[in-house]
Amino acid sequence: MRIDIAAQTDVGRRKQKNEDYYGVFREDTPGLELFQEGALLCVADGLGGHVGGDIASKLSVSIMKDQLRKPPLPVSDGEDRFQGGAAGVLREGFRLANESVYRTNRDLVKSRRPMGTTLLSVLVSPDEALIANVGDSRCYHIREGEIIDRTRDHSWVDEQVDQGLMTKAEAESDFRKNIVTRSIGTHPVVEIDGYAWAIEPGDMLLLCTDGLVNMVKDPAIKDEFAKNASPAEIAQQLVRLANDNGGRDNITVIVADISPSLGTVMRRRVRSFSRRRGAKLVWLLLALLYGGLCFAAGYLAAGGI
Repeated sequence: MRIDIAAQTDVGRRKQKNEDYYGVFREDTPGLELFQEGALLCVADGLGGHVGGDIASKLSVSIMKDQLRKPPLPVSDGEDRFQGGAAGVLREGFRLANESVYRTNRDLVKSRRPMGTTLLSVLVSPDEALIANVGDSRCYHIREGEIIDRTRDHSWVDEQVDQGLMTKAEAESDFRKNIVTRSIGTHPVVEIDGYAWAIEPGDMLLLCTDGLVNMVKDPAIKDEFAKNASPAEIAQQLVRLANDNGGRDNITVIVADISPSLGTVMRRRVRSFSRRRGAKLVWLLLALLYGGLCFAAGYLAAGGI
């Protein structure tokens, strides 16, 4: 199984510190034994204005990586699949991350605003993506340039929309849109959303923090994927768009292309090479043309005809 993955994080234009953190762990990462083919992708966004948001995000991703050193949990007949198997390992990682950050808050932070973080983890295998999510970091499932699914945000404004108390347009401009209703480490127990998406060759996944989605709307995100660019090009462009639109928060994105065809890979490489080398090639051709013209002029002046 081939997965092309690119990740990028940026402090943005308004913040002094980057409290986002991400992890990309493949089957060839030393010491990881959970899967034979695939990858674990993680994005965490430390809560701004709280103590140690950057610590909480890094700690949570590190704990998720450590889960891959353990064998999958058994699954009983009729049991929720997120209680066992590879998905159960994701859930257990979230439980341990929440426990660790919460314990740190209790022992060290005490009366100050507790550290916390969003946490989004996606375990990609040849035929499906298993997703666990807490907070308002987001995962998109893109097929043939169209967004066909995404995770649900745990934010105050999204809950208002779900209850019919606010329209989506009102939620987009509401000053409380950054308030999350679930996070890792701020309470002794946290509810985790689980998703299982069937994937096909050529599907793409986007994991991102709210520093992207609050600055770049879904139609613009979809447009970038419709260009059939490489994951690295898409990641760079999305971060650039978020900063161009204000960059009010840290921005982190992971783009994964699932089993792209050989033709797609080759077209992307040729386009990337042409883009990088294009200017040099133009100047080389102009130099050769100029040299040829000078030679012809000198030849004619010397009576060469």
